[in-house]
Amino acid sequence: MTTVLIADDQPLQRMGVRMLLEGTPGLHVVGEAEHGAEAVRLAAELRPDVLLMDIRMPGTDGIEATRRIIATGGRTRVLIVTTFDLDEYAYEGLRAGASGFLLKDARPEELVAGIRAVATGDAVVAPRLTRRLLDAYAHHVLAPAEAPTAEDPRLQTLSDREREVFVAIGRGWTNTEIAQRQSCCRYLLLTDTGTGLSR
Repeated sequence: MTTVLIADDQPLQRMGVRMLLEGTPGLHVVGEAEHGAEAVRLAAELRPDVLLMDIRMPGTDGIEATRRIIATGGRTRVLIVTTFDLDEYAYEGLRAGASGFLLKDARPEELVAGIRAVATGDAVVAPRLTRRLLDAYAHHVLAPAEAPTAEDPRLQTLSDREREVFVAIGRGWTNTEIAQRQSCCRYLLLTDTGTGLSR
């Protein structure tokens, strides 16, 4: 059973997500938070497997709440789910330690698949953000060693495995090929529900 905490300042959004998840085998909603500070408190108290985190909330926003939750070193993984398709939110959320970034217009099955993937340690990124993430990072990772280019400081936050994944994606490998050729399958993006990158 995967336990889930929902953090969103909109009651109807929380109710809709709760109804979806409570009707899904293997998922159990343990609580709801109306703002970031409450999400931080409930994450420490309830220790859910996955926290669905909105970004724009009153007081402590979702990015700061994510940063605080991840800094505790607890078991909870954060999946950001937001209305706002903005690169800065995706970058900041992932830098804060979120395991994924989805948009609220995702299909129900994509959200469920994202929760399950994040709960097992995989990463999830909304498909239309994937290309922009690659444009922002991959060309730095793939730059020839002899080229005297300054490394983007954001790359310093990536682990060796995350760099391997970016290089593999930049080469056009499918998720299956990455899993077979690299030792980094924990960071694969979803393909079976259309929530990841594939050929």
